Amino acid sequence: MTGAAAVSVGDLVATRTRRPEAIAEAAVRRTRRPLLGDGGRLMIVAADHPARGSLAVGGRELAMANRHDLLERLCLALSRPGVDGVLATADILEDLLLLGALEGRVVMGSMNRGGLAGASFELDDRFTGHRAQDLARLRFDAGKLLLRIDYADPGSPATLHSAARAIDEMAARALPVFVEPFICHRVDGRLRNDLTADAVTRSLAIASGLAGTSAYTWLKVPVTADPDDMARVMETTTLPAVLLGGEPGGDQDATYEKWRTALRLPTVQGLVAGRSLLYPADGDVAGAVDIAVGLLRPSGRDV
Repeated sequence: MTGAAAVSVGDLVATRTRRPEAIAEAAVRRTRRPLLGDGGRLMIVAADHPARGSLAVGGRELAMANRHDLLERLCLALSRPGVDGVLATADILEDLLLLGALEGRVVMGSMNRGGLAGASFELDDRFTGHRAQDLARLRFDAGKLLLRIDYADPGSPATLHSAARAIDEMAARALPVFVEPFICHRVDGRLRNDLTADAVTRSLAIASGLAGTSAYTWLKVPVTADPDDMARVMETTTLPAVLLGGEPGGDQDATYEKWRTALRLPTVQGLVAGRSLLYPADGDVAGAVDIAVGLLRPSGRDV
């Protein structure tokens, strides 16, 4: 970990207690970079799951609950060649600022985390995280919002409206915003994202048309249930897109192959993956990250 006056993980609580202003100071000092580097592709590590109460990885219900462990995994991932940055909520990004781990990295703030996982109000994705003005004040580089739409839920119009206004506020500050859209349904009381080609196509069309301008809008797109459908799905929009890593599965090689296929599409500009890389089945964070980075290369070869 690098950066001026960086603290250790063990010193975070003391720094937050005695010098809360150190966060703003670190944000001012941070060395920034363009959204896209020389390679023209984005590799972002995601860690905004805890703020929605989503702490499980595989069969481990509280895998992401140990903050020191999560921060160490994030710092390792961010240190690997080819990793461009991180997506997280304010608490995690501010820890990483204090640790000096965000120097020369793309910093993407998570904007709406109000739809808590498993709650009856899960579709009420209120903007309880970063606001556009917060991202601008902290000199962060982009924002991300989750847009889940259930045609049977009368609350979905409010979600669409708040998402559109958030996109407007980001565009007014010339800040890119990554919109992660899903059509979803309740199945036996649990919310399920519909990853059929038709549903993903519809979600991209809806997200692309939100707000008064799409100039700064990117899409964060899941791989369809049948990866072979991705080519026609991505014909829905001319907005730049990154691939969503999705839920970690038992077969990591199959996950990499799905990513590899979708990353060849011209609209797809990169990958945003979280638990699959931070908590791989074999425990090798650096190895998982390096393989993902290799998939972004023109040849799509593993490193």
